[in-house]
Amino acid sequence: MQRERLGSRLGFILLSAGCAIGVGNVWKFPWMVGQYGGGAFVLFYVIFLLILGLPIMTMEFAVGRASQKSPVRAYQVLEKPGSRWHIHGYLAMIGNYLLMMFYTTVCGWMLHYFYLTAAGRFVGATTEQVGAVFGEMLSRPGVMAGCMIAVVVIGFLINSFGLQGGLERVTKVMMIALLAIMVVLAVNSIRTPGSGEGLRFYLIPDFGRMAETGVANVVVGAMNQAFFTLSLGIGAMAIFGSYIGKGRALMGEAVNVAVLDTFVAFTAGLIIFPACFAFNVSPDSGPNLIFVTLPNIFNHMAGGRLWGSLFFVFMAFAAFSTVLAVFENIMSCCMDLTGWSRKKTAAINIVLMILLSLPCVLGFNVWSGFQPFGPGSNVLDLEDFLVSNLWLPLGSLVYLLFCTSRYGWGWKNFQNEANDGGGIKVRDGIRFYVSYILPLIVLVIFVLGIRDKFFA
Repeated sequence: MQRERLGSRLGFILLSAGCAIGVGNVWKFPWMVGQYGGGAFVLFYVIFLLILGLPIMTMEFAVGRASQKSPVRAYQVLEKPGSRWHIHGYLAMIGNYLLMMFYTTVCGWMLHYFYLTAAGRFVGATTEQVGAVFGEMLSRPGVMAGCMIAVVVIGFLINSFGLQGGLERVTKVMMIALLAIMVVLAVNSIRTPGSGEGLRFYLIPDFGRMAETGVANVVVGAMNQAFFTLSLGIGAMAIFGSYIGKGRALMGEAVNVAVLDTFVAFTAGLIIFPACFAFNVSPDSGPNLIFVTLPNIFNHMAGGRLWGSLFFVFMAFAAFSTVLAVFENIMSCCMDLTGWSRKKTAAINIVLMILLSLPCVLGFNVWSGFQPFGPGSNVLDLEDFLVSNLWLPLGSLVYLLFCTSRYGWGWKNFQNEANDGGGIKVRDGIRFYVSYILPLIVLVIFVLGIRDKFFA
């Protein structure tokens, strides 16, 4: 069967960036910056994007383009006879499902907050009343399940219309709208009286504050965030490599995706932190930061109800762009394994994904007694830990070894594929680094992440 193709290079960049841009940027990045002390975390995050993210993303793209298969079948095309690299293909497929088991719920939160803001629920509310709304939403399984189901059904429905007719067409519109609205909101937030202290907290590294938080905590958190935001290690990028031609070298395309991804994360911080300090909301208030801070911003902004509604619909767009991209990965894997049509694959996965996503929804209410990491933890924390601390770094390690080891695909094969086309090339000068030092960095920080989770 003829492999589907993306309609344009812009479509490829926006789809890949859309996969990277999402909850990791507009929800997780700002609260991690807040919890890990501000500017120093941002500095290490950017460093890890450059030294970890770019090489591994290039490798995922190369494996996808060379194999012309989904992650579940890519290794079987490229590996040497008798080797077992393809086992990671199945693990990558599982990783995509694991990611969506909580991502669909968080995307549903964005939809619900769009409804609440548009309906005027936050007009005239105090900071405490705004904070209470988030807890009220979490306590209502029916509301959260309804929003999650809407995300799953709409996502697979769009993907059922095909690569160009569904996924690429919708993602282009969403991404361009998202970028435009974020710039406008950032300008508004920076101009708010009292925002200067927030800008200093966000933009100027304070290594004293970093030492108080714990240097290892900040470094490990920044590394995991770099992996999480780029969705590296589970083949989420490899799939788009399989849909593009040979016109462009892949390192340059990875740079374009990383720049867009970082721009959105950075801009989300410019929206949130100036407002945090202007409205006396603690920047280290954790995952609910965005659901407390932003409604307060909009309450004090001229036309705030309109701006708030727009912000949360585009927050939903950011999360939904990742949902669509990972759903495409899931569907492509299923189609490669079974030979099913797009329509049949979408229909079966709608049912499967809803069932798999329910534990995350129920973990905040009906199953709140299940606290896998102690008091205050829940199912989302467990699923996030599995993806962020296990699947993504270990999967990235497999891609690194596969593309550099003579027992895998090998450096020359990877380099030839990555450098096919115009643009930034993979140079021999980085071979030692990506073959020996980078795998060691990933392994060490993986171990530190496990240690800090269970033995801190």
